[in-house]
Amino acid sequence: MGIHHFKAIDITGKERELSEFKDKVILIVNTASKCGFTPQYAGLQELYKKYEGKLEVLAFPCNQFGKQEPGESNEIAEFCDLKFNVSFPIFDKIDVNGENTHPLYDYLKKERPGLLGSQNIKWNFTKFLIDKNGEPVKRYAPQVKPNELEKDIEELL
Repeated sequence: MGIHHFKAIDITGKERELSEFKDKVILIVNTASKCGFTPQYAGLQELYKKYEGKLEVLAFPCNQFGKQEPGESNEIAEFCDLKFNVSFPIFDKIDVNGENTHPLYDYLKKERPGLLGSQNIKWNFTKFLIDKNGEPVKRYAPQVKPNELEKDIEELL
């Protein structure tokens, strides 16, 4: 099935089909601006630049963990640009758990459950690595830093 048939609204309000990222390795991350892991934005940007054209980083802001992403779309975009000079795609705020979970995250959690088979996302900056065919390959805990993913990314390139 893969992620390529999903759609999501980007931070500017435009609907985007994830099929536009076909033939690239993708890192999907639920993000927040006021989290202890927020500095990982810098590492995500470094990965995006290092593997430019081969790796896509897709950020999905989420306010479900400690209300650490309270801002509106324009505030989130401004924060990411000014603080971390983010140039990878940022999407509109979504839910990653509960009855309003975005369909993409329903799929990712089923395909790559967490520790002990848990499907719930435990915190901000949980990461999913997707291969060029759109298939989820690996799930990483929030404390795993972006630069620790390089070996796995390179294996998929």
